[in-house]
Amino acid sequence: MNESTHRSSSAYDPQQPYGSGGYDSSGGTAPVGTYPAPPAYEPAQVAQPVTTPEGLTVWQTAPQAPPVTEEAPAPTSHKARRPIALIAAVALVSALIGGGAAALIGRATTNATAATTTTTTKVINASSSSSGVAAVAKAVSPSIVEISATSSSGEATGSGVIITSDGEIITNNHVISGATSIKVTFSDGKTATATVVGTDKNKDLALIKAENVSGLTTATLGDSSSVAVGDEVVAIGSPEGLTGTVTSGIISALNRDVTVSTEDDSSSSQSQGQGQGQSGSGQWPFSFGGEQYNGSTGSSTTTYKALQTDASLNPGNSGGALINMNGEIIGINSAMYSAASSSSSSSAGSVGLGFAIPINTVKADLATLRKGGSDS
Repeated sequence: MNESTHRSSSAYDPQQPYGSGGYDSSGGTAPVGTYPAPPAYEPAQVAQPVTTPEGLTVWQTAPQAPPVTEEAPAPTSHKARRPIALIAAVALVSALIGGGAAALIGRATTNATAATTTTTTKVINASSSSSGVAAVAKAVSPSIVEISATSSSGEATGSGVIITSDGEIITNNHVISGATSIKVTFSDGKTATATVVGTDKNKDLALIKAENVSGLTTATLGDSSSVAVGDEVVAIGSPEGLTGTVTSGIISALNRDVTVSTEDDSSSSQSQGQGQGQSGSGQWPFSFGGEQYNGSTGSSTTTYKALQTDASLNPGNSGGALINMNGEIIGINSAMYSAASSSSSSSAGSVGLGFAIPINTVKADLATLRKGGSDS
């Protein structure tokens, strides 16, 4: 068989399936012709066989697209949180204007912490009924009494401070001096007769005892040596017979020399009395700074160191309490300047110049007063 015959007998028949015609029918693996083995997979597109210059016939197929593999989704770029963006912006600005921006960065990065560590500050309202002047008045008022002292010249009204539950009461000597009878009115309206236990006219102090009483609310005596100018104070007494009147102010000065009368006759007592009743003038005479106030103190006088206050003190406050904001008695009100020049008590009034005997003076004199006082 010549070459032309071989080509003719083994010509490619595109209708024949792969594996027929060009292969040994006996089952051998060696090709009978020169056709190459079919590809391992069916070509996507079959073209005419091509014979290379070397005499090799090859299949020419269209290039097959590479297999498509499912790729993992690209990571999503999340929008930066606002605090991070703020930090970046602030960092840029801080390079220009200095360290002030650093505080903003710190704030932006600690918002979560700050939200859980909020600090609250308790605020006390001094005008409420549970604090300030209202609280002091509520706590101390049951320990303040009104004193009515009757003498041959009439009746005078003052105040006093309960210091024992069985009825010991501190007041001013000039409130009860010369009295033939004394009546005490408590904050709840009950009354009791009182007797003089002891007096000290040189300090303008007196101790009286209400009879047949018990279980009284006592005042807390403070420390007048710790008082400072500017401290807030409350005054409670019975000015013009108005029981339980409350006023407030501050300590204006310390260690003022106040001079009062020590005369014991009833006319002098009533002229110093507290303006209520038949003969009271509504003024209690005293001398301060070389000047006489509210009339003449007479020829017999005594001088003591006093606390000065601008809390309103009026006729009837003598013997009452000057109180600090802890509810402690720091002084016994004893003298005030009245602008009134007439004998009418209705024209009297406080001009912000009042004086109180320091409570430490009172405490130092209590033992003597309980024994009858220095005047006995």
